[in-house]
Amino acid sequence: MPVHLTHADRRTLLQTYLNDHLAGASAGESLVRRAQGSNEGTELGAALAGLITDIKSDAAALRDVLARLDTAPARSKLLAAAVAERLGRFKLNGQLIGYSDLSRLIELEGLCGGVELKRCLWLALKEVQSVYPPLAGIDFDRLADRARAQREALEPHRLAAARVAFLPEP
Repeated sequence: MPVHLTHADRRTLLQTYLNDHLAGASAGESLVRRAQGSNEGTELGAALAGLITDIKSDAAALRDVLARLDTAPARSKLLAAAVAERLGRFKLNGQLIGYSDLSRLIELEGLCGGVELKRCLWLALKEVQSVYPPLAGIDFDRLADRARAQREALEPHRLAAARVAFLPEP
C-alpha cells in the first residue's frame, strides 16, 4: 500500500537527510584533519591540507542550505558523528598503538566514501531544487563537480596506500 506523505512530511524527511549529511561532513572534516596531521610533510599531507579547505567550504554550503530551509543543525547528530569519528580511531590497524600503513588506507577509503556521498547529496538536491524555492540560485552542479574532483584527487593516494600496505617491500 503506497504511503501518501504531505509536502510538510517530505520537508521533514529533507531536513533529516540534510542533518545526516551535516553530521557526516563534520566527521569527515575531523577525519581529514587527523589524516593530514599523520601524513604531514608528505605529498599526501599536502593534498589533504588542500582538501580541508574544500571540505570546510562544502560544509558552509550545506549549512547555507539548512538556513535557507529554516532548519537548525541537529546538535545530537553532530555529537553522535564526533563520537563515532573518535571511536573509529580505535580500529585494529595491524599495530597495538600508533599509525600504520593500514590506518592510512582505511582513512583514505573513508574519505573517498564521504566525498562520494557528498556528491550524491548535491545531485539529489539539484533534483528537487525546483520544489523548494529557497534553494533557487544554488549551483548544485558546481558543488557536485567539486566533489567529483576531490574524489579523483584522492584516488591515486588511496591506491598508493594500498600498495604500501599490502605489497612486499622491494
